[in-house]
Amino acid sequence: MRNMARTCDICGRGTTRDASRSHSNIRTLKRQYINLQARKVDGKNLKVCANCIKTIKKNAAKITAPKPAKKKIAKKISRK
Repeated sequence: MRNMARTCDICGRGTTRDASRSHSNIRTLKRQYINLQARKVDGKNLKVCANCIKTIKKNAAKITAPKPAKKKIAKKISRK
């Protein structure tokens, strides 16, 4: 069973298990927790990982950023 307290509410990522090795190669299991932040997303309080926060900001910037104006290129007519 997964620990629901330490999972991202958007992508579902949770803790991972890894082993730290000593000099004599003894394996000690440890948990690596994800970087969870409490944020308001669409008016709801969610626990969101740092990767999802970056993705949300990136997508919001694409939506709200003004499109650059196209430059008009003046054609030069050479007369001989």
